Amino acid sequence: MDFVVDRVNTPTGATMTRNYLEHPDSVGIIAVDEHDRIAVERQYRHPVRRRLVEAPAGLCDQPGESSYAAAQRELAEELGLAADHWSILVDVFATPGCSSQATRIFLAEGLHPVDRPVGFTLADEEADMSVAWMDLEVALQGIFSGCLMNPTLVTGVLALAAHRLGAAVSDLRPADQGAEVPGSGADGLSH
Repeated sequence: MDFVVDRVNTPTGATMTRNYLEHPDSVGIIAVDEHDRIAVERQYRHPVRRRLVEAPAGLCDQPGESSYAAAQRELAEELGLAADHWSILVDVFATPGCSSQATRIFLAEGLHPVDRPVGFTLADEEADMSVAWMDLEVALQGIFSGCLMNPTLVTGVLALAAHRLGAAVSDLRPADQGAEVPGSGADGLSH
């Protein structure tokens, strides 16, 4: 990532300075097993000085790799799993005031074990990562009680719950939908 300082002309003609991180995009995966449980990881995050419960996730940092391929790779690397059915749950900018990073969160179902990719080794924070399975209801309770704070997990679980309730839309987007930057389409607001 790079630290960027931009001078921006505002609509009023004033000039402002904005500092932010230019960061690669990322993916998150809400992986649901045959018992309707969500795969979660407990991983140390140094900036917040604590271990967080998170969804499997990672950077889109392989040249030419789509977000869908990155999600498949991350699920295999972190959990040793593959999925038969993939959909896009939601796209987010988690911290648009200070980072350019966009995150595409996928739903992965029909899970089965696979070998981790050749040459991949769990290192750094991932070497101490623990994996567990959590009921959707427990995850929702954890979100609303303030125990679960990872933005990818929170956003993905809430999107899955809304989808299952039939809120707003019943069909999820296909996982191999283009790699366009989230938010580049219509925003749905009346002006």
